[in-house]
Amino acid sequence: MNFELGSDYEMLRNSVRDFAENEIRPVAKQLDEKEEFSLEITKKMGEMGFLGITVSPEFGGQGLDYLSYIIIVEELARVDASQAATVAAHNSLGTGPIFRYGSKEQKLKYLPKLTSGNALWAFGLTEPDAGSDSNGTNTSAGKTKNGWILNGQKTFITNGDTPLTIGATIKARTGIKEKDHKEFSCFLLETGTPGFTTSSLKGKMMWRASNTAELFMSDCFVPEENLLGKIGEGSKIMLSTLDSGRLAIAAMGLGCAQGAFELALKYSKTRKQFGQFIGNFEVNSFKLADMAMKIELARTFLYKACWLKDNKKPFTTEAAMAKLYCSEIAREIADEALQIHGGYGLMKEYEIERFYRDQRLLQIGEGTSEIQRIVIARHLGLNPIF
Repeated sequence: MNFELGSDYEMLRNSVRDFAENEIRPVAKQLDEKEEFSLEITKKMGEMGFLGITVSPEFGGQGLDYLSYIIIVEELARVDASQAATVAAHNSLGTGPIFRYGSKEQKLKYLPKLTSGNALWAFGLTEPDAGSDSNGTNTSAGKTKNGWILNGQKTFITNGDTPLTIGATIKARTGIKEKDHKEFSCFLLETGTPGFTTSSLKGKMMWRASNTAELFMSDCFVPEENLLGKIGEGSKIMLSTLDSGRLAIAAMGLGCAQGAFELALKYSKTRKQFGQFIGNFEVNSFKLADMAMKIELARTFLYKACWLKDNKKPFTTEAAMAKLYCSEIAREIADEALQIHGGYGLMKEYEIERFYRDQRLLQIGEGTSEIQRIVIARHLGLNPIF
């Protein structure tokens, strides 16, 4: 067992951290307040190679392993969850399914654009009445002579309505299997298709500088060649996509926790009460010690889960564990970090206020903490009733 990261990983971490500190941190507060998706930063992240991290160079990507991807997301989230969300959703949910399940023609058509930094792709899974229960999907795809007709609605879709978005992968019901089980398939739906409209969701508590959208499909024609994978593979594609995506959400939790911890540590060394720096009081020094411990444990396990994936070993349970634990420690550390800031932590002038809001989605997105516990329990041979 070797727990030491190679020099390539450390060089990658340092370059991403420099980018996040110099390009994102100076404008993060302003973008959050305006609830503004930044074209400029997104294109710069594309130029840095952040939008095609694990895609092979054959299709314009960087061809890096999954651990490299997770380090990039972690370092972005250490400064701003919104920009990390744009990168994570595009890689895990956007390019990922096309790269893993797309035909050669589909890969050549879409991936070079999506890895360049000039285009984004979304993943349409969640619906108003289908969140944790993905089998409740009501979006339908009816077969026609030359393709399919899509009807339905998706919601809470990251990157679904930006000036760079050129399409979305849509999970839709295509029929009924035996014993009345629904059959699901995935389709590549391009922006500009007649009947396909999108609308940004505003008024979010968190990730205010990332784009979250609703997608509407009214008699949208999708040609046969835009079927992703095979008929009936929709659930398989969705589940494998979420397994990988959970590692990215875990990285966001880890990065958020690291950023909040650093803010609290810095504040504790400058704020004085009763003639002492507040970090020297036992109650605060123990809080900070616990934060450091939880972050180290989270990082070690998350990197192990990435090692499993990179070495083509089963990682579904470990992905659920990493996502659950990193999400929970992000909540705990952001809360304690704000407590150390006291009343100032409640003011928008201080960054910790944004971290406290941003962490809250992590226990919900890409499978709630409750769903992760179900996945883990089933691995133990249990059958949770819900």
